[in-house]
Amino acid sequence: MEYLSTRNNQLRETFTNILFQGLSKDGGLFLPSSWPSINVNTLRDKPYEEVALHIINPFIGGEITEENLYEIISSTYKNFTHPQIAPLVKITNNKYILELFYGPTLAFKDYALQFLGNFFSHVMKESDKKITVLGATSGDTGSAAIDAFKGKNNINVFILHPHNKISKVQRRQMTTVLNDNIFNIAVEGTFDDCQKIVKDLFVDEETQNKTSLTAVNSINWARLIAQTVYYFWAYLQLEEQQVSFIVPSGNFGNIFSARIAKHMGLPIKQLHVVTNQNDILHQIISSGNMIRNMVEQTYSPSMDIQVSSNFERQIFESVKNNSDEVKRIMQDFKINHKYSFNSNILQHIQNIYHSTAVSNETTLETIKIFKQKFNYLADPHTATGLSVLHNIHLDHAIVSLACAHPSKFGDAIKKATDEEPIFPKELENIFDKEEKMSILPNNSDDIKSFILNNI
Repeated sequence: MEYLSTRNNQLRETFTNILFQGLSKDGGLFLPSSWPSINVNTLRDKPYEEVALHIINPFIGGEITEENLYEIISSTYKNFTHPQIAPLVKITNNKYILELFYGPTLAFKDYALQFLGNFFSHVMKESDKKITVLGATSGDTGSAAIDAFKGKNNINVFILHPHNKISKVQRRQMTTVLNDNIFNIAVEGTFDDCQKIVKDLFVDEETQNKTSLTAVNSINWARLIAQTVYYFWAYLQLEEQQVSFIVPSGNFGNIFSARIAKHMGLPIKQLHVVTNQNDILHQIISSGNMIRNMVEQTYSPSMDIQVSSNFERQIFESVKNNSDEVKRIMQDFKINHKYSFNSNILQHIQNIYHSTAVSNETTLETIKIFKQKFNYLADPHTATGLSVLHNIHLDHAIVSLACAHPSKFGDAIKKATDEEPIFPKELENIFDKEEKMSILPNNSDDIKSFILNNI
């Protein structure tokens, strides 16, 4: 399997090369030069690990053996706490919730980042190379990455998060990991600022020369293919000819993983993107206007985003793989903080996605409704999707994704239900543990100096 860049459609890279680069040197995102096809019926009655093997293997193109890949996948999910790994819960007729919070940090990011950590370790066993993992988090990616890479030899991990703009549990899941190879940086800015700094450092020549920098944000292609697995898994639990998905999304990675599944042959009828009040994705899909506004702090902080990095992959598809056009659009957006897609591109996007923006008030109300009506307690990110699930009526199965365990967002749960969520054992005593983090200004040069001084 060969890979191109959204900003250079003539590029051809191997899977291993793009795994460690994360972001292409031209600033673009990697995509396969063609889509593999899967016969879904051959996957029926297989366990999650085998489904994952069949979905992921075509993207690796024989760069590691199938036997080694299966070993990586098996070790990835062996410590997940549910026997089905990603159980499907029926709410009412044709309406389901896919629960994705049974990994070590209780969020859907574990499904990809545990895989990424194990894959890195396998590849690096054969080399004496050292790598520097760099990522920005709006909440859950950071803790999932830290858990996946903590204590691993020859890997240093630098995670940026917006200072005082994520939940206390999310922060402590990162900052109470005291391993020497883990560095938490609280940036005095927003998640978009953190994400911009990461992108700046990936194209900074000095940083690249002095480190082997790799990305763990959802811009990393390996994360997206690992997430693609659970869309196939959900469909395989149903006796249906087709399925639709509702996906809460901020950075567009999780919903684009569903798009990958459709490219591979999964019979998806509708893809419904749900955002919170930071509604850039809803703006784009509903009106064609990509406008960078101020980030609002909400009860669903992992979606408090105004620049969705992964949307560039969809732009590339919607402009018929014209990388020069992608470069022009992204440069225009970078300079002007806005861009309006023409009617042809907008129509292409709308043929693939529906969208909804959900307010803070509706998020809390949905948590309350689902607790009272179905005895189902949802975290606020999940609740944005459930607000759509509750009001939609289709003639086939529709699956809404549950993104995180509700206990990670106790303040919102308390406000919605007047009850504190029960903490699972993974979070017991988290508020009693020592924290380790560095608070730094919203400045690429300061972050760069910190990283270079600590590798």
